[in-house]
Amino acid sequence: MESRANGALPVIAVAMGDPSGISPELTARILVEPDLRHAARYVVFGDKRLLDLGAQDGKVDPAVQLIRDGDAIPVGSDAPVFIDLANHDPADLERGKATLAGGKAATENFRRALKFAASGQADAVFFTPFNKAAMRFAYPGYDDEIRFVRDAIAFEGAASEFNILDKLWNARVTSHIPLSEVAQNITQERILRALTLADANLRAAGFNPPRIAVAGINPHAGDGGNFGRDEIETIEPAVKAAKAQGFTVEGPFPSDTVFLRAKNGDFDAVLTMYHDQGQIAMKLIGFDRGVTLIGGFPFPICTPAHGTAYEIAGKGIANLGATRAALSLAIKMAQDGKARAKAAA
Repeated sequence: MESRANGALPVIAVAMGDPSGISPELTARILVEPDLRHAARYVVFGDKRLLDLGAQDGKVDPAVQLIRDGDAIPVGSDAPVFIDLANHDPADLERGKATLAGGKAATENFRRALKFAASGQADAVFFTPFNKAAMRFAYPGYDDEIRFVRDAIAFEGAASEFNILDKLWNARVTSHIPLSEVAQNITQERILRALTLADANLRAAGFNPPRIAVAGINPHAGDGGNFGRDEIETIEPAVKAAKAQGFTVEGPFPSDTVFLRAKNGDFDAVLTMYHDQGQIAMKLIGFDRGVTLIGGFPFPICTPAHGTAYEIAGKGIANLGATRAALSLAIKMAQDGKARAKAAA
């Protein structure tokens, strides 16, 4: 397979997600989308029998070049290359249920795709939705995808999830922690680190310079200290420090109005203090188009922002909008990354 260093189409490593949900259908359907099929080269990791099942559900016929695990990957294949890990017998599939078998298959697919990209053979990773409960069955240390990626490729740098809807981004200072622990984890250092990572990933996606709004944590952004002093003592000083470093950033703003301004075009991204502060707003604006970018790693990692939709598994009615948007972002960031690498050479 062509390395990321040459000038050919970007290579996307694709991991099939949780087999008990809509991931097999989404994987099969996205591989036949004409504009995406010819925009990149794909190496897919999963069980071919599950891809066939998803194709049957979605009434599509993804023509792939089937490769057994361990065989050489062909160079320049026009068809998507499918690495058959044969890791989940469809006879054992329990649709609509989180299972150990499903978690094992999904984690193996993801690990293999990540290692493939980390070795320089792919420019980005894309995966269809996982189920966190199933992933924990198979990988007890699983907190979220960031933890898994760190472990899979032995990465120790800063990383974060970004939720993206069209051209609007949401970054966050804290993520998958209890709400009771949020306030103690909001520090100037962590806000600056989050802003630095957001700025870098937004620039990698074509924003130059990105305009970032910072949300407060208290009602009405503290209302001048009447409802808390976090904004005065922590968030505002961090914003001023970020401005001094050259970031195009403003805030803190009340979180119940800042997304209205961003949606209207005043900002490219909103940095929120905790997970649901941004997730609720983004999913209300456009749940069926949302993308999650796992940024900060040596290559972009993209997935639809929605879950495994167990309730419609096998029905062939999954909405492809977020999957298309996630793969499109992976391709764009991979293309831009190759262009930057070529210019620097």
